[in-house]
Amino acid sequence: MRLRNKPWAKPLIAENPQYVVTDPAALRGNWQSRFEKEQPLYIEIGMGKGRFIVEMAKKYPERNFIGLEMQTVATGIALKKQIEAKLPNLQLVCANGSGLTEFFEPNEVSGIYLNFSDPWPKNRNEKRRLTYKSFLAQYEEVMQPTGHLEFKTDNRGLFEYSLTSLNNYGMEFDQVWLDLHQTPDLTDNVMTEYEEKFSQKGQPIYKLEAHFKH
Repeated sequence: MRLRNKPWAKPLIAENPQYVVTDPAALRGNWQSRFEKEQPLYIEIGMGKGRFIVEMAKKYPERNFIGLEMQTVATGIALKKQIEAKLPNLQLVCANGSGLTEFFEPNEVSGIYLNFSDPWPKNRNEKRRLTYKSFLAQYEEVMQPTGHLEFKTDNRGLFEYSLTSLNNYGMEFDQVWLDLHQTPDLTDNVMTEYEEKFSQKGQPIYKLEAHFKH
């Protein structure tokens, strides 16, 4: 969903280079230099307004997190949260997430999160879906052999497509949820803005965790 233009977003990003990276390719292989401590690195592709990645960084101080987002306004909203929280284990990136192998070296990433990605429902747009095989190849390259991919969506069509795509690619599923919020003992779940909105309406949230075979 495209957000309305906010004239304050670009200047705010420019004023806070300690939190936002606008040239991620320049940091390829050297991301740990952006953090207080060298720790396992996890990335969210399409962080939106940043609720998930900010809450994850608060919950897991022993990990470093990067939120990637191509929309300037969404990055600005996420940045406001980080300015308030000042988390030493969180960096934001305002760039297009399709160039992961340009931004990260092989094995530089410990895990990848995809939350409520654009479903691109028309067949002609299949290659834009973040679980399409060309994206999976990038995830496999930048992730460590022990790394995991986590994917959440409210879109059943995209979820079914993703299960097939990951399976055809040869990935192994660790767990699959067809209605995440009906799962007993859901204490570890960190919600996105979309997730809260949709689950409150009673819509099922689909989730999978998977890894590449090595």
